Amino acid sequence: MKEFLIRNALTVLTMDDLGRELTKTDIRLKGGVIAEIGQNLHSTGEVIDASHCVVTPGLVNTHHHLYQTLTRAVPGGQDALLFGWLQTLYPIWSRFGPEEMFISAQIGLAELALSGCTLSSDHLYLYPNGSRLEDTIHAATELGIRFHPTRGAMSIGESAGGLPPDSLVEDEGSILEDCIRVIDSFHDSSDGAMVRVGVAPCSPFSVSRELMRDAALLARDKGVMMHTHLAENEEDIAYSEAQFGCRPGQYAEDLGWTGSDVWHAHCVRLDGQEIDLFAKSKTGVAHCPCSNCRLGSGIAPVRAMRDAGVPVGLGVDGSASNDSSNLMLEARQTMLLQRVSQGADAMSAREALRIATRGGAEVLGRFDCGQVAVGKRADLALWNVSGIESAGSWDPAALVLAGPTRAQHLFVEGRQVVRDGHVVTIDLEKAIVKQNRLAQGLSQ
Repeated sequence: MKEFLIRNALTVLTMDDLGRELTKTDIRLKGGVIAEIGQNLHSTGEVIDASHCVVTPGLVNTHHHLYQTLTRAVPGGQDALLFGWLQTLYPIWSRFGPEEMFISAQIGLAELALSGCTLSSDHLYLYPNGSRLEDTIHAATELGIRFHPTRGAMSIGESAGGLPPDSLVEDEGSILEDCIRVIDSFHDSSDGAMVRVGVAPCSPFSVSRELMRDAALLARDKGVMMHTHLAENEEDIAYSEAQFGCRPGQYAEDLGWTGSDVWHAHCVRLDGQEIDLFAKSKTGVAHCPCSNCRLGSGIAPVRAMRDAGVPVGLGVDGSASNDSSNLMLEARQTMLLQRVSQGADAMSAREALRIATRGGAEVLGRFDCGQVAVGKRADLALWNVSGIESAGSWDPAALVLAGPTRAQHLFVEGRQVVRDGHVVTIDLEKAIVKQNRLAQGLSQ
């Protein structure tokens, strides 16, 4: 594996236990890890001039639906709440196949990489026309990004009182069998793993109580993490109370869906008791501020979660409800929304960036990532602060305030994925042409 020396970084935001910020610093990458940090380091590898760059750990995306990059800005879904938005898009998604899954994942992951992301989860919960989870895994492998796909599922269709059309639901026995298949085939529990697999029934309104419980048992037997949507908006709360006689937090706890091996997406409407439950059990939350705004779901109580000790990371969510996959913009939106709801001192730019990096890594159980520290994985984003976005900034390290929002260089496992603001591992222009052709076909 090629060695790199990042030379003379303007500032390094380490996100280590001491929260150190280093200046005029070199970082040597070797064998997939950060081998050395200091000044005037020597290396036989390629030297990257970072004198105009702020260096951060790679950003971490804890919630996405990558297939949705093919359905951005769909008419009829642009101004709908969650349930109506889903009902507009389900018929379109039912026409997907393996090709659509692969190219949409590749485009979404490339977009994330350009925004400084080195590790992304994905929640794929529908498998029409022969689609499989590995369609997305192959896309991530080609790009070179660290990936945590989850085998999602829907099992309760409209005829049984669920939200999705019957054509998109699966038999619960078959779902569990395929979870075992993909875990056995692709999951890697070792430090530095490029692929880990999770188990992820879509939501309480699209799977049965039995599947939620059985999925938790299977995941723990296999030693993998668990993920689902929870308490996303008022419709979600009302459904839980009407169907299950309790709030989502209680439902999750009753079925084994709390613990350090669990993370829930959104959690916009968690109440104080549920926040305490998540804090005590170390249940993680994927906060998706832009999507929550787009769907009118509300402002998640991130300040209260963080203060209570709930592990919180950021997620871009699907591009059908966010429209883009830029994690730096999610970090900024996180900070702004907490200030809107709690006051201007509710969250600093540095705290928002810490949530986007180390916070997300810890939510995904990746304690080998998320820090610029010797021995951690060589997942780094370099941000050139000599451009117009940062011109006049007195604090270039406050990236969430003055940008930039696009990485100059990106390293994953010590390999360069973005160089000079361009993806170098795949032919991105060719992929975009294919993406647009497939989207046009779906629109007809």
